[in-house]
Amino acid sequence: MKVALLAILGLFLGALGGAALGIGAGLAWVEIAQTTSFEGYNGMLVFFTFMPLGAAIGGIGGAVLFGLLAIRDDAIAIERTQAAEPARGRDR
Repeated sequence: MKVALLAILGLFLGALGGAALGIGAGLAWVEIAQTTSFEGYNGMLVFFTFMPLGAAIGGIGGAVLFGLLAIRDDAIAIERTQAAEPARGRDR
């Protein structure tokens, strides 16, 4: 359940970040390639091509990354058991 929730969170955050990067890449492409701005062609190119592609790539990447982090959670060294146990005297 935790893996699925983190994958959905990664999908959402990755899609937002990917869309933002897609808009930036689209604006850079429009400036570098000197695309015509006749009847708003620049805006249509950026928001109908680059933004959806960036959101799709970012969403898939974020879901995979967060899913892998959730699966490998047991491999991450976090001392959970010592914090939950009451303090005892130490053997010397």
